[in-house]
Amino acid sequence: MSDDKPRSFGFETRAVHAGATPEPVTGARNTPIFQTNAYVFDDVDHAASLFNLQTFGYIYTRIGNPTVAALEERIANLEGGRGCVCVSSGHAAQLLAFFSLMDGPGDEFIASRNLYGGSITQFTHSFKKFGWKANFVDPRKPEEFEAALTPKCKAIFVENLANPSSVVVDMERIAEIARKARIPLIVDNTMCTPYLFRPFDWGADIVTHSTTKFFAGHGHAMGGAIVESGRFDWGKSGKFPSMTQPDPAYHGLTFNETFGDFGYTMKTRAVGLRDLGPTMAPMNAFLTITGIETLHVRMARHVENAQAIAEFLEKHPAVAWVSYPGLKSSPYQPLVKKYLPRGAGSVFTFGVKGGYAAGVKVVETVELFSHLANIGDTRSLIIHPASTTHRQLTEEQQIKAGAGPDVVRLSVGIESVDDLIFDLDRALRAASA
Repeated sequence: MSDDKPRSFGFETRAVHAGATPEPVTGARNTPIFQTNAYVFDDVDHAASLFNLQTFGYIYTRIGNPTVAALEERIANLEGGRGCVCVSSGHAAQLLAFFSLMDGPGDEFIASRNLYGGSITQFTHSFKKFGWKANFVDPRKPEEFEAALTPKCKAIFVENLANPSSVVVDMERIAEIARKARIPLIVDNTMCTPYLFRPFDWGADIVTHSTTKFFAGHGHAMGGAIVESGRFDWGKSGKFPSMTQPDPAYHGLTFNETFGDFGYTMKTRAVGLRDLGPTMAPMNAFLTITGIETLHVRMARHVENAQAIAEFLEKHPAVAWVSYPGLKSSPYQPLVKKYLPRGAGSVFTFGVKGGYAAGVKVVETVELFSHLANIGDTRSLIIHPASTTHRQLTEEQQIKAGAGPDVVRLSVGIESVDDLIFDLDRALRAASA
């Protein structure tokens, strides 16, 4: 084998090194935290070229920062994407993802009805203020996406290993529906991370993340990310004038024509991030970069522990059912084998016999599991969605979202699994007493 052939580095190596080199002035090996608001221009012409997007560089940390840029490059690399924009939270990532492709009131998109409860609320209520309409369908039935298409539809949005019910979607089939309709498929890949699943490999066009979760990994840094594949043809359908027609804010610049396969990324940064302003803090970017360095190690342990706990709960007399795709009894087993060979994640739900009251009792009795509204932490977490994350939904919406009255959600951490099983067993016995 020739030494001149470009090497394709492994995931683990890229998780540690992608987007980061020793700092050239001091030689610092870790990516520095560039805690600054603004950057000095060489001269007036240099400043003008930056503001006109004719030169790449830094103007103001609201729209770009060297520490954040290192994180963006790493996430794009791991996802196999062309470009990435990091923002202040996962919800901000979803807002900017749509803001860059929706053109105004009356635009629609199709969304899986099995999403994180906050996403359903954002799509149903907050997006309505922009005049955008979300049409929800059952992600387990790809034909429903096709049936829901309208002339005003601009995108399809799904979440794989959907939070909290761990729905696994047939990504290849849904991507084909989006491709035929000439609209992008947007995938929330927070629950999988690119260690378990890479949506672009199966036809997705845009990926969003709450980097708050597994990427950061330690419950200490908020953030979100929007990644584009660089493969979607924005000019083919005529549905995306914001990408293909001159932008008056940049003297008639056309993002698709000027920036090609990373035009969407530039639009998201230069318009969405600039005007809506949900900037990721440099410190949070630094913490997330540090977290990603151990992503592959943590995810392997997360999955191993989750599998063992799901198998334990499936046999427990106080448990009515367990929704974990890694179980042999799961209806998602064929999709897991196809899309998730490294494992089915570590966030899942189960039903407690005794309903709402028993579910509340479990989360109030555990000691090792922390009762809080987060996932993807090194620590194991627990919550009762119907009384917390999904409480704004009607009971019918809760049930459809997999967050009914008896549901308890776990985010399994990386502790000793026998200790976690002991903690859950004790709480379940107390709830059924």
